[in-house]
Amino acid sequence: VGAMDAEIIDEALYSRQLYVLGHEAMKRMQNCNVLISGMRGLGVEIAKNVILGGVKSVTVHDQGVAEWRDLSSQFYLREEDLGKNRAEVSQHRLAELNNYVSVTACTEALTEDYLTKFQVVVLTNSDLEEQQQLGEFAHSKGIKLIVADTRGLFGQLFCDFGEEMVVYDTNGEQPLSAMISMITKDSKGVVTCLDEARHGFESGDYVTFTEVQGMTELNGCQPVEIKVLGKTTAGFTDYIRGGIVSQVKMPKKISFFLLTDFAKFERPGQLHVGFQAIHAFQKKHNHLPAPWNRVNSAQTGSAKVEQLDDALIKKLSFVASGDLAPINAFIGGLAAQEVMKACTGKFMPMMQWLYFDALECLAEEEGVELTEEECAPRNCRYDGQVAVFGTKLQDMLAKQRYFLVGAGAIGCELLKNFAMIGLAAGEGEVIVTDMDTIEKSNLNRQFLFRPSDVTKMKSDTAAAAVRQMNPSIRITGHQNRVGPDTERVYDDDFFESLNGVTNALDNVDARMYMDRRCVYYRKPLLESGTLGTKGNVQVVIPFLTESYSSSQDPPEKSIPICTLKNFPNAIEHTLQWARDEFEGLFKQPPENAMQYLSDPKFMERTLKLPGAQPVEVLEAVYKSLVTDCPHSWADCVAWARNHWQCQYNNNIRQLLHNFPPDQVHIDSGAPFWSGPKRCPHHLEFSTSNELHMDYVVAGANLFAQTYGMPGSTDRAGVVKILQEVKVPQFTPRSGVKIHVSDQELQNSNSSVGKMRKFVCTTKHLDDDTNFHMDFIVASSNSRAENYDIPATDRHKSKLIAGKIIPAIATTTAAVVGLVCLELIKIVQGHKKLESFKNGFMNLALPFFAFSEPIAAPTHKYYEIDWTLWDRFEVTGLQPNGEEMTLRQFLDYFKVRSQLLYSSPPHGFWRTISQTLIYLFLFSQNEHKLEITMLSQGVSMLYSFFMPAAKLKERLDLP
Repeated sequence: VGAMDAEIIDEALYSRQLYVLGHEAMKRMQNCNVLISGMRGLGVEIAKNVILGGVKSVTVHDQGVAEWRDLSSQFYLREEDLGKNRAEVSQHRLAELNNYVSVTACTEALTEDYLTKFQVVVLTNSDLEEQQQLGEFAHSKGIKLIVADTRGLFGQLFCDFGEEMVVYDTNGEQPLSAMISMITKDSKGVVTCLDEARHGFESGDYVTFTEVQGMTELNGCQPVEIKVLGKTTAGFTDYIRGGIVSQVKMPKKISFFLLTDFAKFERPGQLHVGFQAIHAFQKKHNHLPAPWNRVNSAQTGSAKVEQLDDALIKKLSFVASGDLAPINAFIGGLAAQEVMKACTGKFMPMMQWLYFDALECLAEEEGVELTEEECAPRNCRYDGQVAVFGTKLQDMLAKQRYFLVGAGAIGCELLKNFAMIGLAAGEGEVIVTDMDTIEKSNLNRQFLFRPSDVTKMKSDTAAAAVRQMNPSIRITGHQNRVGPDTERVYDDDFFESLNGVTNALDNVDARMYMDRRCVYYRKPLLESGTLGTKGNVQVVIPFLTESYSSSQDPPEKSIPICTLKNFPNAIEHTLQWARDEFEGLFKQPPENAMQYLSDPKFMERTLKLPGAQPVEVLEAVYKSLVTDCPHSWADCVAWARNHWQCQYNNNIRQLLHNFPPDQVHIDSGAPFWSGPKRCPHHLEFSTSNELHMDYVVAGANLFAQTYGMPGSTDRAGVVKILQEVKVPQFTPRSGVKIHVSDQELQNSNSSVGKMRKFVCTTKHLDDDTNFHMDFIVASSNSRAENYDIPATDRHKSKLIAGKIIPAIATTTAAVVGLVCLELIKIVQGHKKLESFKNGFMNLALPFFAFSEPIAAPTHKYYEIDWTLWDRFEVTGLQPNGEEMTLRQFLDYFKVRSQLLYSSPPHGFWRTISQTLIYLFLFSQNEHKLEITMLSQGVSMLYSFFMPAAKLKERLDLP
């Protein structure tokens, strides 16, 4: 297709990324030409992410040919490509990622003249001399330069975006706003905000004002910087009430230095010197130090570092020839995000060096080191990984059996890394499950999928894609949702056979369910998630760490009902109201009507529901089947028009009838319509108003679809129909309701048989279906107009109403790189808490934080410690092979009070009829326990208060 018009953005493809970058940044990126030099694992990772992002063009450059060690992380090279130019082989596979990005290959030496074609240049796999030479030229010509490099378990990143880089948004967060309660009138005016919540403003922020009554000089003023006390108001008119203060994102100029030697900071400084030593060694010997060679290693020479960490530099030298997919994924994700920053001015660039290492992945024991023989090349696809970890780990990885839950963005990245590191590339297996099909919006970050895959199952398509990357991987795709309904599939045998679980989920409930299963079966769990430029990694290790469910985020703040119904003051309120409107018009009523028609006991069942309102349900059914039932398209248009009149005219008039604009509080005399309460006004319908017509067309079509009738988008035809519609005029309501009985519904003129053919379709909110979002946007913005709330566009409405999670490929790649480093530790059997790392990052700032996982909380009974991972384990069989009786079970605990830490024998739970036994215990003495209550599910098997006769019956039962 070629590069797209920079003013046109394919929102269907880039929707999730647009919620991260915004339209303006996206347009700037579509004008950017990027050169990426070096097509080993790191280079192809950066290229993949940048192409998915949607720049104008990407040129991939490499003069080298594919080697065995490249296959450890270069996912677009195959064994048959060995000896071929890496850039040429990768080019066509990279081009498939995004039809809007022109991808070309270059195999010639880079010249200064050639560099002038690009706005951003990325150097990977380049020597220090080339970095400095090209870096100096790029700096002089205003070309933005990024240098990225990985050496085994170490990574390096450098950015130079010139001396006058403009950043339009430093953090990517939504601008803050707050409602005003008071503004003083003096030389240092003080603005006080309503104390419903913290306003969040900080010194140095810029703000402007709207809707201020009285002190109108503030409205629309130029952005004002907040200091301790803000803008003077001494000469202004008196403040009366109201107003909104809003944060303004101001452009910021930053300057970068040339690529040079910064070595005066602790560990990064040590690594800076170490990387230079590797460059010097390679220049002298024309090859990298041999893996784990203790003689022929890199030397730092006369580096100016006060206290050189020889052990650290030695380890860098030992693994420098390694090439690891997880490290490349992490550094590649970060580097690609820096490319986007350079193209767009969106988010704060890296200033200027970043160093990273994952030495915790090596052996935990002090002094344990690999040998050169263990890590020597073997002319296999894992040579780059063997150079770091030896062959033993490779054999262990091949035997792993892992369960991957989800094949979306994180799932695709995980599968790519699994294939590269050789997970289950032998006797093991990867089982991936995902019940979703591929949509166009997935293609922007779920890089295993192509346009031709749309509508196919994610799990099967992803599995086929990674088999192309590594034919040895054993992978099986499932289409199951994890949960109680599929425990017959993912049963005891399934979980007992696993080595671990990786989550790639998009909701907390499913995460918590998998967490419970992993605790129950004592399996390690790798948990991760992203939100735009933010990402996190959590590792859960049996007997060592807390579980995912041990700590939870605070619940999402809900909007009060009174705010939604009568007193909205923000677009979020009107959008939630519109969502509720959609559900209440096109989902619940037809569902109830269909159940009423098909289930004779529907009303009887409704009475038994918690908080049941049978009269209201019956009235809704009556409306669906009788009063509102359409017989033509014109009826549907009339219904939509009348509903508009009810919601945006009559109901608002009723509210103002009850609470007039000049209403005051009886006790204080303060205006009722003040503070967060915005006084509304009713709307008058007009066929020339696009928003009003949007509502009627969308509403009428949805209503017609509900009854299985054909609709229409002919607006001229709708206008003609509207001219004949009789609109109900406003009359104040007395509050008296008229109820309908079940008998009246049965005796209505419309027969059940006739209604059955009409009510056949219910509507669920689907943010990508036109009429659905047309109705949501028109509903929300019309209500916003009622309350003088600024309207919002379809794009933002979809984000808020659809509760869409913003997503971008760069964050996903970086997060998954960290996940796979933890996986390598788990496979090696690391046992120390300090060996594992939970991580959090925000690429927009940029910010990175790593910490040890929290240890599993410990409790005691007597002198015995226990955690969520511990349990009592009972064999359940007597020496003669008979199943233990209830009496024997109770006696067991009177003589045994020992917690067993070993894994249960195979089939243990089936031995006691697959019952999970909850033991409620109290101490009898220091050595004995007595069971006071024993249950399985909701069944009480034994209790101390059980009648003697019943107890006698049960004691000798198995």
